[in-house]
Amino acid sequence: MTYTTLAVVAVALSLGLDTLLLRTRVVVRRTFWVAYAIVLGFQLVANGLLTGLDVVRYDPGTVLGPRLAYAPVEDLLFGFALVIQTVAWWEFWGRRGVDRTPTAGPPRWR
Repeated sequence: MTYTTLAVVAVALSLGLDTLLLRTRVVVRRTFWVAYAIVLGFQLVANGLLTGLDVVRYDPGTVLGPRLAYAPVEDLLFGFALVIQTVAWWEFWGRRGVDRTPTAGPPRWR
């Protein structure tokens, strides 16, 4: 399986998780896209540094070829999938009241 295929599958699974399984529908919200734009900027900087300095290298046979800030465009798909999952799970658990009143210090036993 190529890096490109994995990236597309990751996006598809993340969108399915958001819309069908968790039903959070974060990708239809304006706030999600604003947050993603901010993350995307930092992702491009990090990818540019890591790939531009040859810290990370990709096998040319497993990526499409086009690059953005030295990194394959598939990296943007993985980043998008990660942001969807992070926000969708955050929203899902928040709706269920998980950690609504966080406390500092050692856990209190009930």
